[in-house]
Amino acid sequence: MFSDHRLSPKKVPSTLTTCTSSDSTTSSDVANPPEARESPNTISPGQAETIIIRRGVQKTSSDSSTMVAKDSKGNLQASITTSTTSGPTRTMDTTSTFPPVDTVEACDKAALRLRELAQHLDHGEVPISVLKKTLQYAACVLDTVTMDETRKLLDDEDDLSEVQPDAVPTEVREWLASTFTRNNAAQKRRSEEKPKFRSVANAIRAGIMVDKLYRRLCCPTMVQIPPKIVDKLKLLDNWSFDCFNLNTISNNQALKYLSYEVLNRYGLVHKFKIPSDVLENCLNQIEQGYTKFKNPYHNNMHAADVTQTVHFMLTQMGLVNWLTDLEVFATLLAAIIHDFQHTGTTNNFHVMSGSETALLYNDRAVLENFHVSAAFKVLREPESNILVNVPKEEYRELRTLVIDMVLATDMSSHFQQIKTMKSLLTNVNEFSVDKSKALSMVLHCCDISHPAKDWNIHRRWTELLLEEFFRQGDKEKELGLPYSPLCDRNTTLVAESQIGFIDFIVAPSLEVCGDLLDRVQHSIDTARHSSASSDDNREEILPENGSRPKSISSFKSKRGGLSIDSAEAQINSRSEGGRLKRPWLDNLEENRRKWQERAHLDAIQRAEKSRKPTSDLIAVSISNSPESEL
Repeated sequence: MFSDHRLSPKKVPSTLTTCTSSDSTTSSDVANPPEARESPNTISPGQAETIIIRRGVQKTSSDSSTMVAKDSKGNLQASITTSTTSGPTRTMDTTSTFPPVDTVEACDKAALRLRELAQHLDHGEVPISVLKKTLQYAACVLDTVTMDETRKLLDDEDDLSEVQPDAVPTEVREWLASTFTRNNAAQKRRSEEKPKFRSVANAIRAGIMVDKLYRRLCCPTMVQIPPKIVDKLKLLDNWSFDCFNLNTISNNQALKYLSYEVLNRYGLVHKFKIPSDVLENCLNQIEQGYTKFKNPYHNNMHAADVTQTVHFMLTQMGLVNWLTDLEVFATLLAAIIHDFQHTGTTNNFHVMSGSETALLYNDRAVLENFHVSAAFKVLREPESNILVNVPKEEYRELRTLVIDMVLATDMSSHFQQIKTMKSLLTNVNEFSVDKSKALSMVLHCCDISHPAKDWNIHRRWTELLLEEFFRQGDKEKELGLPYSPLCDRNTTLVAESQIGFIDFIVAPSLEVCGDLLDRVQHSIDTARHSSASSDDNREEILPENGSRPKSISSFKSKRGGLSIDSAEAQINSRSEGGRLKRPWLDNLEENRRKWQERAHLDAIQRAEKSRKPTSDLIAVSISNSPESEL
């Protein structure tokens, strides 16, 4: 069916010829295609070459050939044309340029080119290069549109669509809905375009001399820490660190000593030139603010627990390797002050009671706005301003990041936050999660992580949280307000509430957080491997005894502070199948099982109580109820 093909050495004009053979097939002469110039038989510059390409198109009354013509330099001389004997000529413009993919015109252009390709494929063939270019452009446009539509969907109101109506009791469902969703349409957050933070930590630290680095982490401190507390702080890297015990041996100063320890471990005290007396004054005032209202749960122990959990995420899960010194400082500071001067009541209570704080912040993230505002007022005072030596530009970056992180602890934004992070993690080809969103997600998960700790620790936190809820219920009763979910001492289902909290809030959140940390570690590994060869070349140039600067992570503090390099080594040893070990999984399962057992006992007791006189059940209620064990 195909005739002979021949490469002509004669110079010919860039023309296009169509011929028909005796076997009723049509051939097209394509002058100077790109493939001819790339062939090893390419003619010398100044000459032109012609390759005759036979296209096996069955000749009918409605078909004709598909033709492309280019000159010797590859410039297009003719457009692709198909014609029919009975219809008009169809022409596909291959010379126009594509608009940027993020413009409105891009969608129209992509659709037009795809329709033209479909028409030409019906009547003949299209050059592979034109087809490939058009499809790639259309794919980019679709990706852009998809991301835009996803962001629009994420602005919708949150719901509990994943919670089946019969999965939890009505009271527990109402608590989940009132606490972790927004009743009113949320305001759109400011533009995704944010100022970029400074470059990666290792790039900044590359020029620091070894002796300065050593002094940075090993300099003597002014804050005196008793030996018992020092011994306890050696366990700071454990997932289920016991802040209750630390608070006992530190005379109710758990937050002060733990905060000082972590700030010193990362070398932040020296890096940002924080005067020791100012640091001590600041931590004392922060601790006093947490104890102001004598809350059972939202107090200095809770702040210490969240700060320690954030420290675990930074070191044991490798997050610190992704951050600069300033970002590490902001992350720890946000954890320390995230519930500063908490009133022991919920945002909903402030709104329903019309408190001054609710009026000040217009019923939106009332407590979270108050926490960060009150904390920065403390930091503004000269005797407690630990940011006094932070450059102005870096101060703005740190303040913005701290505000973002603390506001993200608003439980009503929970589902919105989870949806956003899931969407950002769906792009398997590129990791482009904004650090502010990532760190906000981490802090939020640490804030609700106590159900993922050891049972004895989780049980005590649950007892304290419910007591705080019940006190709010007592206030609501005095004010004539309806009870908030889980705030009625007489009707609250403790075990069922914790099962629902684990199943629908804590476990899904930590799952997304674990996926985020996996992607962070993968991006770090990829960057390290891509630069390994260039680093080896630089090392070969240095003398054997050269004083090449090392990163800050090459050194440890006097109390065994974990460093960035040591954290990397631990992460490599903890990796299993490309995923980091997640220490919270076993605890979540174990705690859920124990709550299920207690829920079963509660159900039996309620059934017996409905059949027996109240006087016969008092002893059983006191000795066997789960509340008595909490």
